[in-house]
Amino acid sequence: MSEDGATTRAPGEGGRLLRWAFLRHLAGPADGVQGAVQGGSTAAREAWKRDLAERKRYSQEQRERRRAAREADRRR
Repeated sequence: MSEDGATTRAPGEGGRLLRWAFLRHLAGPADGVQGAVQGGSTAAREAWKRDLAERKRYSQEQRERRRAAREADRRR
């Protein structure tokens, strides 16, 4: 360690941003852990899919309501 308490790194080792980029984009998924990337159990994935479908349906309904309101305002 250095005198001020910070750890010293070798030149070119990189910092926080490089570590994040490596872990996020270059390292890939963890091997040997069942369901680590996909989100766990089958039930959890199905619940996520249902939630996503419900959110999409709600968003579509909101778009249709806004469109109907705009059409009603144009007719006046």
